[in-house]
Amino acid sequence: MSKTVQSVKNSLKFKAQEKQGVLSVKVGAKKFPVPVGVRILSSGEYLFLSFPASSELYRLDQRNLTKMSKDEDATEAFAALNPGKRRAKKRGGNVAISNELAEALKAIPSGYKLGYGADGSPKLVKTRRRGKASE
Repeated sequence: MSKTVQSVKNSLKFKAQEKQGVLSVKVGAKKFPVPVGVRILSSGEYLFLSFPASSELYRLDQRNLTKMSKDEDATEAFAALNPGKRRAKKRGGNVAISNELAEALKAIPSGYKLGYGADGSPKLVKTRRRGKASE
């Protein structure tokens, strides 16, 4: 499904992070920062600029910015500029353990856990109980 420039601008407006002090104006020999929050997204071929009152979508050609017209197809620009959602880490699946290991783990008494000694041999270690700090 093709997307219009206006729908892409509306979608990208709140996905871009706002940055302060990005714009500056040169008056004479001095540069002055413009106190306007700007939202910017860019890729190799497209640039999205959003100011508090307006936003525009541009195509980058060599070193020129070309404003995209409102009725132009912007599906490719949206795909290039749309930041992906952060995905939660996937948990590992169930681990298969042998019956011997399962029986050995069941044999550990309550209040103890499996630990290793200084020489690397396995031993039972008393589980540390943590309680609330007393005031």
